[in-house]
Amino acid sequence: MSIKAQAIRIDSFGGPEVLQLREVEVGDPGPGEIRLRQTAIGLNYIDTYYRTGLYPLALPNGLGSEAAGIVEAVGEGVTTCSPGDRVAYSGGPPGAYASHRIVSALPVVKLPDGVSDEVAAAAMLKGGTVEFLVERCAKVEAGQTVLVQAAAGGVGLLLVQWLKHIGARVIATAGSPEKLALAKTYGADELIDYSHEAVGVRVRELTDGVGVATVFDGVGKATWEGSLDSLRKRGLMVSFGNASGPVGQIDFASLARKGSLFATRPTMFDYYVTREDIETGTSRLFELISSGVLDVRIDQRYPLADAAQAHRDLEARRTTGSTVLLP
Repeated sequence: MSIKAQAIRIDSFGGPEVLQLREVEVGDPGPGEIRLRQTAIGLNYIDTYYRTGLYPLALPNGLGSEAAGIVEAVGEGVTTCSPGDRVAYSGGPPGAYASHRIVSALPVVKLPDGVSDEVAAAAMLKGGTVEFLVERCAKVEAGQTVLVQAAAGGVGLLLVQWLKHIGARVIATAGSPEKLALAKTYGADELIDYSHEAVGVRVRELTDGVGVATVFDGVGKATWEGSLDSLRKRGLMVSFGNASGPVGQIDFASLARKGSLFATRPTMFDYYVTREDIETGTSRLFELISSGVLDVRIDQRYPLADAAQAHRDLEARRTTGSTVLLP
């Protein structure tokens, strides 16, 4: 049985104006699939990479990588959830900007009572990213000093909270006094305004010339050199986003010159591969949300029909915390 749904589609790459709201038909789930009535959808910077063509995407297509909702129907072989369950997911092919959707059951997890639909939609991709970055990629330890670039964004605020929870000292950057104050509220120990200060120089001052053990950088090209200059000898550069554009080719000799540095460009979907990976990571995330360790701050809510404006605001850096779209 097909149902009518509202979905954002793009027919060409470009600016936010290419996002179009359309009526689509959603059929029954096939084997291993689930049909969801989505109640909240997460907005992430990676969505803009697909929209512009920075990341390959066959056209026409949808956008969006995470959402929460209610299971309406399950296909053959699905045993991890049932109709009526509250669930959330991240990953898979883009297309989450929709009122209803069929998805693979693999990444879909049930939501505990202590996690709302909106919080789940805002946290599945960002929170999962923070979980693997801190605990499995960088393996940050208590007592280490780390740098978080763009700390007032959705991922940045979660990074600050998670790092403080495990006992790290956090140096946070942002581009305005208001955003720095927000990062401070969420636990940052030291603040740097990267629009007026040389980050690497200031980090050296704050660490008695040593540098930090790890840099978490989701900005990309604009902050790359400053991030490298902030690291201690044999420090780890974790570049996980391109908000200012891709870093481009890397001069590996510079890693040697700056202290035998390590650098990685990880993605969540190489850490959340199996059902065990997904359940382990999301259980840890939900535990920290339910216990109050993580405050998933949702500062913007837009109707699904206003997805283009949400993209404009995100790219203009007019947003803080997380953003959700509401069907």
